[in-house]
Amino acid sequence: MSLLDRLEKSIRPVAIPNITLYLIFGQVFAFGASFVGQFNLGHIALLPALVLKGEIWRVITFLFIPPVTWHPVFIAFAWYIFYLMGDALEQHWGTARYNLFLLIGWGATVLVAFVTPFGWASNSFLAGSVFLAFAWLNPNFTLALFFILPVKVKWLALIAWLGYGYSFVVGPMAVRLSVLAAVLNFLLFFGRDIILQLQNRKRQRTAQVERERLASEPRHTCLICGKTDQTDPMEDFRYCSKCAGAACYCQEHLRSHQHRDIDPDEA
Repeated sequence: MSLLDRLEKSIRPVAIPNITLYLIFGQVFAFGASFVGQFNLGHIALLPALVLKGEIWRVITFLFIPPVTWHPVFIAFAWYIFYLMGDALEQHWGTARYNLFLLIGWGATVLVAFVTPFGWASNSFLAGSVFLAFAWLNPNFTLALFFILPVKVKWLALIAWLGYGYSFVVGPMAVRLSVLAAVLNFLLFFGRDIILQLQNRKRQRTAQVERERLASEPRHTCLICGKTDQTDPMEDFRYCSKCAGAACYCQEHLRSHQHRDIDPDEA
């Protein structure tokens, strides 16, 4: 039993079904409160320096920070995508393993946030890891981008990976660490599958090269003049029954050659 299997078994009794919905409900409430009631989202965001001063709730409530865009349509679309993919992962993995995926991502995000205690931590990369996990499992799933443009999710995942790479290279330390936490969470769950897929692709490429090599080699070669079925496709090659081994000759040398008593390969 792998480490992930043991961890999944340990949290199974306390796993929360439909946890994606609870996260979205929390974000909807926070967004509505900030939009209508002048609520400051900074009060629930994760700033490790304030956590160290006693504001412990921030390590949980930062999960309820809504997506960065403030246009209601875009936020609604982001929530729709998050629910669609989170629910699909829960159906694929089961409640316990999906909870474990989120738990490890959350724990890694909180942990790296304390490396830069005066930097605000974001939950966007944790949500992004859900998207990357879904895209890995369902690369050909077609998503109606903004409910209009059909795009395969694997291409959106490629853009997301490029964005992660860009953020890791040029972003501040807090962002770099958040990217690293999300990527490590993804690799923890899919690293073995990625390695096996790469090995399988390597074997397929090797087999394809071998097939192409065999296809490029002539099937018949005259032992006297070296003509082949590729250099002389109209030639009628024959094998001599009186020669040892598979002795092949063109029509010109079929009756004029000296019979071989040993295998031509050993001559």
